[in-house]
Amino acid sequence: MAEPVLINGEWKQANASSTFQSFNPNTTEPIPFEFPVSSWSDCDEALSAAAAAASELRTLSGSQIAAFLRAFADRIEARADQLVEAAHQETALPKSPRLADVELPRTTNQLRLAAQAAEEGSWRQATIDTKAGIRSVYEAIGPVAVFGPNNFPFAFGSVSGGDFAAAIAAGNPVIGKANSSHPRTTQLFAEAALEAIQATDVPAATVQLIYRTSHADGERLVADNRLGAVGYTGSRSAGLKLKAAADVVGKPIYLELSSVNPVVILPGALNERLDELVDEFCTSGLMGAGQFCTNPGLLVLCQGAETDAFLQKVAERYGSSAAGTLLSQGVQKSLGQSVQTLQAAGAETVVGSAKPESNRFACENTLLKVTADAFLARPEQLQTEAFGNCSLVLIANDVSQVGQVVQHLEGNLTGCIYSATNGTDDAAYNQIAPALRQKVGRLLNDKMPTGVAVSMAMNHGGPFPATGHPGFTAVGIPASIHRFAVLACYDNVRSHRLPNCLQDKNPNGKMWRYVDGQWTTGNIG
Repeated sequence: MAEPVLINGEWKQANASSTFQSFNPNTTEPIPFEFPVSSWSDCDEALSAAAAAASELRTLSGSQIAAFLRAFADRIEARADQLVEAAHQETALPKSPRLADVELPRTTNQLRLAAQAAEEGSWRQATIDTKAGIRSVYEAIGPVAVFGPNNFPFAFGSVSGGDFAAAIAAGNPVIGKANSSHPRTTQLFAEAALEAIQATDVPAATVQLIYRTSHADGERLVADNRLGAVGYTGSRSAGLKLKAAADVVGKPIYLELSSVNPVVILPGALNERLDELVDEFCTSGLMGAGQFCTNPGLLVLCQGAETDAFLQKVAERYGSSAAGTLLSQGVQKSLGQSVQTLQAAGAETVVGSAKPESNRFACENTLLKVTADAFLARPEQLQTEAFGNCSLVLIANDVSQVGQVVQHLEGNLTGCIYSATNGTDDAAYNQIAPALRQKVGRLLNDKMPTGVAVSMAMNHGGPFPATGHPGFTAVGIPASIHRFAVLACYDNVRSHRLPNCLQDKNPNGKMWRYVDGQWTTGNIG
């Protein structure tokens, strides 16, 4: 019998069209749990329950929502061993340090930061113009559907991760759609969430879980008028289909889709610290078998003797390093197809061929190279994301041609420039950085992009196709909360009918705003 879905506070047998299993990437063997592919009736029931929950959540205080988030974090920690074991089996990600010591603490920290933001309330940016009688505030948008990715089963999970935390902090119920690579892990999170719901004062349907639907029902789900918004992290092809469905009805959908994260190493930096840069790039490029949305997939260099030496040393490292296990057979297949696309567009193989292994989901570490002239002739094909342990090195004639390459880049999550510490690359940096700044959400200097810190100042976003909208971040509270909120304005509404945070603060013609935990005022004339 298939595992139950979580709808309106109850685990129930799905109205399923079929079932599926996840696989252990280290053995390719199926994991002995069957999960349902829900029919539309499950989605319909979850949407109705979420709509009712959204109305109730709007009456709760930020402190009540915060209590749920903290209770959920506590229960995740109580299940830590079970969650780590399940995620390791389904993704092959190392138990330690990756899952137990890094991703799980990051996940509970996000939830507690979201709780703090919900309780403190400054994310709402309450604004009071007492002279004009106009007030505005950010409020909950309504039920949010969250589609989680395969590569971060905890920190970006559909019922545990950053999108989830932000949506709940804004006062919205969440319908989680599990990633098919780790449904058991997601189920365990939903069990902990239900325990937290039952221990606090939030509605039963605050968190619901469906494992998989047909593509048609997924598109119907994101377009449903009971849904307020959608958060999606995953492949570009699937994400754009969901976006098309949401766009037809004007539904906000926040996507994280694809990024090659260009890294430019200027000549002075290579002259100054070649071996150090080899180590930094190889460590970042092969970390976690390259399965990070911020993996440095495109390395841009100027031709020269140092570049030749750099490329040779990187090839030696890629060739001699053990290939990491990939998350799924789908990732293995997609990586091979992406390498073929790059090769067909003119990329040459330096080492490896993304040849798949048969006894686990893995491919050879692969390093490709291409000239800037070839890239400029086929920029779209040569920016194909090879999600996994593959990197493309682009060699330009000079800094001027590097600038031309940057002008042809698609939108990315990150972009990085390495330069000499003695100032010899400053002119080149000033030539390249302004254009690169416009192509990325986060610009780095002398630092690989792989890490994404949970910071109020972080932008984990960027221009299309890195994301669906360049004005928002998926990481960093409170900024990430605004994706799942609406700006509500009250004009000439009697004070006792207003939300508490908008009731009169000053009768003397002042403008008041609640920002960073305190009220500030300025004369409006």
